[in-house]
Amino acid sequence: SQPNCGGMSIGWSGSRFSARCITVWGLIYNAYEVRSFHDYPPGLPSWGDSALFDVEAKIGDDSLTAERSLSPGERGQLSKQMLQALLADRFKLRVHYESRIQSIDQLVVAKSGPKLKQWPAGEDPRGISWGGNQIRIQGAGMDKLAFCLSDVLGRTVVDKTGLTGHYDIDLKWTPDDQQQKPDAGPTLFTALEEQLGLKLDAAKGPVDTLVVDYVEKPSEN
Repeated sequence: SQPNCGGMSIGWSGSRFSARCITVWGLIYNAYEVRSFHDYPPGLPSWGDSALFDVEAKIGDDSLTAERSLSPGERGQLSKQMLQALLADRFKLRVHYESRIQSIDQLVVAKSGPKLKQWPAGEDPRGISWGGNQIRIQGAGMDKLAFCLSDVLGRTVVDKTGLTGHYDIDLKWTPDDQQQKPDAGPTLFTALEEQLGLKLDAAKGPVDTLVVDYVEKPSEN
């Protein structure tokens, strides 16, 4: 339905899924492997990133029971699959992936060498968070850093560091629109090299791109 919005929210609570004030693109982003929220998929109609909906769904007891025996990673994957099924049912969504040559950034080690703090062996990872002017990674690898950078920059970043460890990363910078302030810190690119000993190189490369084949507005129900 088309709601009067006070802010977007999305999530699961027990057997119930609810999304408030969300676009179809917002749902797709949460349901499929997409590198950046700014990287709209080919085939998505204009209303797919403007029309707002409230969505409610309930999963069956069997699925809920099965979910309890899964690891956090497996539960995340199951949530994506259930959201994909919801999109197919409510919005008649059909998608596919295809490889396209695009401008990308390659995450590489700078000349100064890596400046990375290893995550303690045997300690459980604590996850990742990013947004605004910070990327926090606790117990994950370079592929997760590349993912976060992709979302922050709005373009594909590919890990080419060759580093295979898990790290404790707290990357902070001052956004471009605040660089004029007297107390401005480093830009993202400068912070990446100064704090982590890494840099981004512009390149062209194949990117698995999500393509929307068909989607329609749902009926009111």
